[in-house]
Amino acid sequence: MLAHLNHNRLLRIAGLFTWAVIGVPLVMLSMAPVEQALGGGADMRHAWTAWAIFGLSYAWLTRGLGERRIRSLDHLLVLVLAGSAIAISYYSQSGLGSILLMVVACALPWLLPLWVGVALLVACEFVIVPVYVRGFDFTWAEAVLQAALYVGFTGFAFVTGLVARQQAQAREDQRRLNAELRATRALLAESVRVNERTRISRELHDLLGHHLTALSLNLEIASHLASGQAQDHVGQAQTLAKLLLSDVREAVSQLRDDDAIDMRATLLPLAEHVPSLQVDMQLPVQFVVDDPERAHVLLRCTQEIITNAVRHSGASLLRLRYAQDRDAIRLDARDDGRGAEAARAGNGLTGMRERLAAYGGTLQVETAPDRGFVLRLELPLADTTGLRDAARRGRTPDGIHPRGEAP
Repeated sequence: MLAHLNHNRLLRIAGLFTWAVIGVPLVMLSMAPVEQALGGGADMRHAWTAWAIFGLSYAWLTRGLGERRIRSLDHLLVLVLAGSAIAISYYSQSGLGSILLMVVACALPWLLPLWVGVALLVACEFVIVPVYVRGFDFTWAEAVLQAALYVGFTGFAFVTGLVARQQAQAREDQRRLNAELRATRALLAESVRVNERTRISRELHDLLGHHLTALSLNLEIASHLASGQAQDHVGQAQTLAKLLLSDVREAVSQLRDDDAIDMRATLLPLAEHVPSLQVDMQLPVQFVVDDPERAHVLLRCTQEIITNAVRHSGASLLRLRYAQDRDAIRLDARDDGRGAEAARAGNGLTGMRERLAAYGGTLQVETAPDRGFVLRLELPLADTTGLRDAARRGRTPDGIHPRGEAP
């Protein structure tokens, strides 16, 4: 059963189990006579209220731990979580709150920056010092020493949670790299297929086409020299040669027309199993690109958009809408992240603009606080001079092959 749970869910279940177990001594304290309760000043009704608040807060904060965006409300709820643990100690006049602070410590690396979480834990432990003085008749020095010991325990729990978070991040990096590898492998396979079809079409045209043309010319001459029954056979051979030449040209044309890269097979792996981000990718049913270099640009731009949404935007949903016509491919990307006052071009956006600019493409970025990011990308499918695509197909811009043959 545990094998089917990831580390984050196990951490959540362990915390909830510890919270439930803390209820046992609270029950015993509630059943004890007032004069026998620790410190004689326990208020168990408020202790139970704090215990319930802690459980609800912890269950809410740790839902989808590491898979969802942390919002401002969550930061406020962290204070409520720590405060309810302290309240349990105050109202029950016991050290139960310090035990629950260890549970808090395991979750803090997922919820707060590192040093903020450490400072909060240390502060919480020393806030409970008066409980040791009143509830256990410790001197202030003994109470501070006891709090320092609990700081060490919670520090160990905090580091455990931090290691778990780092491992989760490492798994996410590995998943992202595997997705990029699968997408790149699909693009490479498509490129190899296109190059092989192009090579075969050229071989067919250059070898068979030339030889069949020479054969037709020789048969034409033979038809004028032959007579009688021989001339009839030469005419039939000439007709078959012309049909065969027509079939070769048709096969070459089909090979050339089908030398396009399937972008659906290339892009879809990038949207699979992205933690903390739902990628809604919509692509045209027939989404093919003739130029492997342009396909590579579109692949890298899509990778960068997904990476930015996960690492910088803090989004939970990313919508990618692809459109293609005869002139260009257009991509509209929108996320529901926190946005910003203005879009600052980092290495990612700069790299995307440089890749697109090399092919006459453009990139527009729009953002506003709490409204996420919107990226509009346009990638032309042909250079303005037509030279790059013509060279790839082995033709000059006017449609004639370099050797002067007809297409």
